[in-house]
Amino acid sequence: MFKKSRRKIVASIMSVLVLLWFGTLAVIYTASYLEMSEQNRGMLREHAEHYVLSQPSDMPPPARPEPNMEKPHYSDMPSFQLSTFYTVAMSYDKEILEIKNPQQTVHSNEELEALARELAAAGKRAGVKNDLVYYVLDKGGYMLFAFKDNTIINESMDTLFRYTLIFGGLAIVVLFFVAVYLARRIVKPLEESYQKQKQFISDAGHELKTPISVVSTNAEILSREIAGNKWLANIQYENERMGVLVTQLLELSRVENAPIITEQIDFSRLVSGEALPFESMAFENGHTLCCNIDENVTVQGNCTQLKQLVSILLDNAIRHGDKGTDIQLALKAEHGYALLSVVNAGAAIPAEKHDMLFERFYRVDFVRNGDDGHYGLGLSIAKAIVDSHDGKISVRCADGLVKFKVQIPI
Repeated sequence: MFKKSRRKIVASIMSVLVLLWFGTLAVIYTASYLEMSEQNRGMLREHAEHYVLSQPSDMPPPARPEPNMEKPHYSDMPSFQLSTFYTVAMSYDKEILEIKNPQQTVHSNEELEALARELAAAGKRAGVKNDLVYYVLDKGGYMLFAFKDNTIINESMDTLFRYTLIFGGLAIVVLFFVAVYLARRIVKPLEESYQKQKQFISDAGHELKTPISVVSTNAEILSREIAGNKWLANIQYENERMGVLVTQLLELSRVENAPIITEQIDFSRLVSGEALPFESMAFENGHTLCCNIDENVTVQGNCTQLKQLVSILLDNAIRHGDKGTDIQLALKAEHGYALLSVVNAGAAIPAEKHDMLFERFYRVDFVRNGDDGHYGLGLSIAKAIVDSHDGKISVRCADGLVKFKVQIPI
């Protein structure tokens, strides 16, 4: 139980950390990429706006645009001076007027011309193509296609992403061990309290056995002398009830605390044998016990505890099942588990109470007087047995049926 709680705490902490990590990484990466992309586009746009044909043409060169004080001046930035720009000037008749290519070893003139013609045909004005950021501007007499290599920014972002993943992953590993440590510290007081509670129940049960035995013996002797005394009968009745309760508490404590001795068990034979005495019990209570047990289902477990598990589930179904209905007992092997199920017709149990069924002293009808010899410990013992066998137990209600299902590894 506490191992599961520690795992849940660690899983919760790590889920939050991983989500924060990925969220932070996404924000940083996106913000950096957008900022650098906007800066590249701004520099490219400013370069295009200040561009003037260096070769003579029939068209008079346009005047340089007045600087816009509201926009940032990228030309004043050192990165602008260090950047390499490629330009293709094209007339409205698709004639190439000029190509400026300071890095012909990187991009050839033919490549730039082909790209400019492709963009002209597509009518696009800005974007990214073949790792080149482009900007198309009508210069009032010709079209200017300005390009800036985007390789550096892509490599920078890849480097940022790679190192963030590496160091973030290492941080997550370190934080995982911190989460494990914190989970142990958080659960430790609860575990100690639970262990003390179980020890108290065990000690109290053993201490109560002696006075219960003494009271029972003395009451039996007195009954021979003053037979028919109603006060003495009450004492005997209550003492018997107390004896049953103490026995169940000690059984629960033994199952939870004592290490079990396991062996290879023919679970099919065990379930069939344990079901036999319950057939008459079911008949007396107006039920029919129907068994569907596959052969040769074997498990590694404790024979005594598994018999007790089957008895608890059948007894529970007989006591709570609607009169005149069938009780279905089934056993089969599936996906590496022995699946034991007991189904009875009865009132549906609210979903929020399913887990509470396996708690100590819990009863759905809230009756705890123990007149029927049961104190809400049977399913607690069943769960403790299943847990000791590394299995799972659950309850499901649907279509007027209540189904208890047990999974034990084969």
